Amino acid sequence: MPQPNRTMATTTADALVIVDFSPRGPRGPRSRHASRSPRRRRTPGPYRRLLATPGARAFTIGNLLARLPMGMFSVSAVVMIAGTRGSYALAGAVTAAGLAATAVVAPWTARLVDRHGQAKIAVPATVLAALGSLALLLCVRLGAPAWTLFVSYAATATTPNLGGMSRARWAHLLDGDERSLHVANSFEQAVDEACFMLGPVLAAFLCTAFFPEAGTLTGVALLVTGVLVFTAQRSTEPPVGGRGLSKAPFRAPGVPPLLAVCLAMGAVFGSMEVVTIDFADAQGHRSAAGIVLALQAAGSCAAGLVYGATHRTGTGSAEDRYVWCIAAMTALLTLPLLTASLTGSLLALAPALLIAGMATAPTMVTGMTLIQRRTPPGRLNEGMTLAVTGLLGGIACGSAAGGWTVEHVSPSAGYGIPVTAAAAALMIALTRTRPTRARPSL
Repeated sequence: MPQPNRTMATTTADALVIVDFSPRGPRGPRSRHASRSPRRRRTPGPYRRLLATPGARAFTIGNLLARLPMGMFSVSAVVMIAGTRGSYALAGAVTAAGLAATAVVAPWTARLVDRHGQAKIAVPATVLAALGSLALLLCVRLGAPAWTLFVSYAATATTPNLGGMSRARWAHLLDGDERSLHVANSFEQAVDEACFMLGPVLAAFLCTAFFPEAGTLTGVALLVTGVLVFTAQRSTEPPVGGRGLSKAPFRAPGVPPLLAVCLAMGAVFGSMEVVTIDFADAQGHRSAAGIVLALQAAGSCAAGLVYGATHRTGTGSAEDRYVWCIAAMTALLTLPLLTASLTGSLLALAPALLIAGMATAPTMVTGMTLIQRRTPPGRLNEGMTLAVTGLLGGIACGSAAGGWTVEHVSPSAGYGIPVTAAAAALMIALTRTRPTRARPSL
């Protein structure tokens, strides 16, 4: 009989077998390792849980492919037209006309999407926009009259609002889960910032490293492929709203003030871009303007991800958070103004823009949350597209105001325009975006 606490050795055929009969109690030689409890699995982060939603990864991949060109087309068009026709004025006028056409056409496209479904409208609208980009390329290449450039680029205004359609899918999939919807909105805003940070860099690289039309061709390929992949995911597509089920979003209570804030926010972005380019040019480093602006987008992207992962939706109302976010944005935007005025250094301006951008994404996330809550049922994509339209209109106004200021005053004074626009947004948010409370009767 084997004895306890002993090790017995025996042989079977040509193999030596050693059997350990020592106890496995707490004092055994392997008790330290045997008594260890298995490691707890790390709880997946909020974004991993979000993308684990059935069908989410598939439509997100298509959406990322389709949204990256949004930051490529305007830069590609400017480089292509200016490089061939030798006129930045013509290039700027063509892109401005396309921006104006988008502000008019995009809400109608979004309304059709809500009424008939994303797949039925987004695919033909994308094909038409792609044909417009290709027509612009051919007109530039063949030396067609200038008016053909305006017509061709205006056709790209049918490009559907991919960010709005993606947010509509999240709202459909996460109906009633405010915490997860907040994470989804933060994720989408971070995607927006990343696309507008990487898109211009990619476009500039393609147009300069290969040939002037390379950026446009790549953007068209990514857009069409992404939309086809996105719309093929029918299981996550929100149901259509039908006809006449609710009033138009811009007539819904509380929505017009939010659109006014979007207009002021767009002025912040438009003026900041023009002023930074001019400031870098005045320092003799115009080629570095894109990198400096990318830092601002990087700060916003990082802040958006942190905001979505750490903020709890139960802490205060969204209206109050919106006011605080815009107030923080206004305060941080004074950093570029002070840095440019006191130092005149582009190197010092870069970290100031990085910090100033950190309030952008939380502000936009909260604003989109309010738009979602106040938009009538069945009109969500239209409501968010109206917000984007407000941003586009503000970008155009901000670009004009920033350009006038740097030309007639000074490049450093131009940074006062973003601060002024943010302060205007703050005043609107303080006075108009909060829900009206009934006065107590005496």
